[in-house]
Amino acid sequence: MVARWDCASFALVIVVGLIFSVAEVCNGGRTSSFVRNDQLSHDMPLDSDVFRIPPGYNAPQQVHITQGDYLGKGVIVSWVTPDEPGSNLVLYWGENSELKRQAEGIVLTYKYFNYTSGYIHHCTITNLESDTKYYYEVGIGNTSREFWFRTPPQVGPDVPYTFGLIGDLGQTHDSNRTLTHYELNPEKGQTLLFVGDLSYADAYPLHDNSRWDTWGRFIERNAAYQPWIWTAGNHEIDFLPEIGEDIPFKPYLHRYHVPYKASGSTSPLWYSIKRASAHIIVMSSYAAYAIYTPQYKWLQKEFQKVNRTETSWLIVLMHCPFYSSYVHHYMEGESMRVIYEPWFVQHKVDVVFAGHVHAYERSDRISNIAYNVVNGLCTPISDLSAPVYITIGDGGNLEGLVTEMTEPQPSYSAFREASFGHGIFDIKNRTHAYFSWHRNQDGYAVEADSLWFHNRYWSVSEDYM
Repeated sequence: MVARWDCASFALVIVVGLIFSVAEVCNGGRTSSFVRNDQLSHDMPLDSDVFRIPPGYNAPQQVHITQGDYLGKGVIVSWVTPDEPGSNLVLYWGENSELKRQAEGIVLTYKYFNYTSGYIHHCTITNLESDTKYYYEVGIGNTSREFWFRTPPQVGPDVPYTFGLIGDLGQTHDSNRTLTHYELNPEKGQTLLFVGDLSYADAYPLHDNSRWDTWGRFIERNAAYQPWIWTAGNHEIDFLPEIGEDIPFKPYLHRYHVPYKASGSTSPLWYSIKRASAHIIVMSSYAAYAIYTPQYKWLQKEFQKVNRTETSWLIVLMHCPFYSSYVHHYMEGESMRVIYEPWFVQHKVDVVFAGHVHAYERSDRISNIAYNVVNGLCTPISDLSAPVYITIGDGGNLEGLVTEMTEPQPSYSAFREASFGHGIFDIKNRTHAYFSWHRNQDGYAVEADSLWFHNRYWSVSEDYM
């Protein structure tokens, strides 16, 4: 009798152990139990200090920078002067140098219905030294303003580098919390990957373009010091023919320049850059992307240029997610997924970051490339050559959070939560990177979700991610 009991106990232990082992391998399918007290987002008052206009006549404002070339040795400096063009020069100098150089830029203006923009300056600084702190100055006389940035290390497969992730930001109190949490995160992002939907100016009557100005002043405190890599979202389209505005993306394209020609792109809506150990591809969900379109032909060539012995990590940015288990915007990215997902798997993309859905979600590594309409194979399956899909459209805009989710939670969804927050993608070397997501309601260093990434090209491990 005792022997039979011992055997039964042993068998029970084995079964329980197998259950926990499988659970650990699956490591997914969790919907967070965290509930925010308030799901609404309210705009910051226009007299908030974050919107303050710099003192002095024609003082530069809305200063922001982005990468200015393909390899990270250039920077595009942009700013607005409200009253007159002023100087279109940027003075810059290395931290340990007394020699000041200057670069000359261009000046643009545009009109949108009854709004006329200030004078928008874009200046590209080239041939910078790698991993060097530079100071730069815009404006003239006693209204000139000084900022700084650090160039990335030289491109290489094992270069550690930390990217921040924000999407769908807007200019609410929650937007401010998101940006503040990102700035105070001890992990210190060095470059921000922005996955679309910037100012939400189109949410105001007649697409009030003065809201582009307030947003530019709001983000200056960070975007003037580290590059923001731009992705255009649906709120950048600004297409309103009933009032005579029939040119899509007009405000966005005038205000936010990117180095698209450096990667052979024919449009600033899709482009790519190399930065440290990452090859970053920016796609447009709201420009033509079907077979043989300019975006399609460009991306086909761009994937062929990816050299994983040079840039070990392959990252894709887009606005509309391929996979999302939230009800709002459900399957809006499906037509784009059908076209491009096979390329993502073929080229072993490590991670795809998207916005659009105002919540957070992380997928397992899955693909749905076998489906051909008639075979019925329409369920995503585990695929270790596929990317992880992360939706991070939770910056804090006035439209609020998306809380309604599809039930039951799909097998491909590893973690989801309807909260505002930001992400950090911390590349350690060619084989490992660490991703963490931080909700606004926690302390700056608290990780509400995290994952170790094993590089799709370099990792020989059978580890799940």
